[in-house]
Amino acid sequence: MSSDEKMIRVLIVDDHPMVRSGLKALLSAYDDLELAGEASNGAEAVRMCARLKPDVVLMDLVMPEMDGATATQIIREQNPNVQVVVLTSFKEDELVQGALRAGAIGYLLKNVSADELASAIRAAHAGRPTLAPEATQALIHATTQPPAVGSDLTEREREVLALMVQGLSNQDIASRLYVSQSTVKFHVSSILSKLYVNNRTEAVALAVKQKLV
Repeated sequence: MSSDEKMIRVLIVDDHPMVRSGLKALLSAYDDLELAGEASNGAEAVRMCARLKPDVVLMDLVMPEMDGATATQIIREQNPNVQVVVLTSFKEDELVQGALRAGAIGYLLKNVSADELASAIRAAHAGRPTLAPEATQALIHATTQPPAVGSDLTEREREVLALMVQGLSNQDIASRLYVSQSTVKFHVSSILSKLYVNNRTEAVALAVKQKLV
């Protein structure tokens, strides 16, 4: 690497010391990659990012105190220039989608080769995503699956539904939300339509069963 090229500073986040040790050794094998620091959980990663300002974070997902997706979201909100590459053993659809929604630019499994990981770090630093085949498949699966019942409820409709679950009448809901009864009636009608149910009782039962509120 020429003297005018900037080193890519990497923060390693993993709750297993052996994994962190292996990743540190990996970084040291590449002239353009440099260890900025290491953290053992998401909360520590958030604090260290604010202080160290790394270029790229290698983020595990399942950790104590604060999980990787939550930490990723906070880090991206507080430090938009810091890119996060998830490096995990898990390939479940929900974890992949959650991590990418949180702002991760890459999602790799821990069986990735050293060169592939180094390339992903460089790509992240340049603003380019890198996804393991399993992560790509999870995204494809998400786009081909029908949306879950209730996923299209608005925030206000969820508020109304929550009050319906509590047993409040339209009049009570109107008073609680400082809106007219006709507005509440409109929201209830929309909720019944979106949940594909015929009445309030069915809507409440579905909301409880599916944990919509």
